Amino acid sequence: MRSDKPTGVGDTIEKLKKTIVRRQKYIKNEFQAYGLQLAEELGDWKNRSLYIRLAKQVDRQILEKARLFIKDQDPHSIKTPYKLFMWKLKELRQKPK
Repeated sequence: MRSDKPTGVGDTIEKLKKTIVRRQKYIKNEFQAYGLQLAEELGDWKNRSLYIRLAKQVDRQILEKARLFIKDQDPHSIKTPYKLFMWKLKELRQKPK
């Protein structure tokens, strides 16, 4: 049954939390949990496998720097945080050590 009223943000977040809890049985490794957490924080759930792969292959310090860069930005000024995250990640990976 469909209603004409829009879904509330709280309801959407609760549904997402229930989905993550339901999928916990499929998470076997720490990098999988971290990748799913990144996907949730960046609002890019459809590309969660990309974040799991990044969590497995890329140094965690680089991922954390890019994640914290996104968290430090004003949330109202960023329309697509996942694009900014990928840009910062690319910049950090190309930086000489």
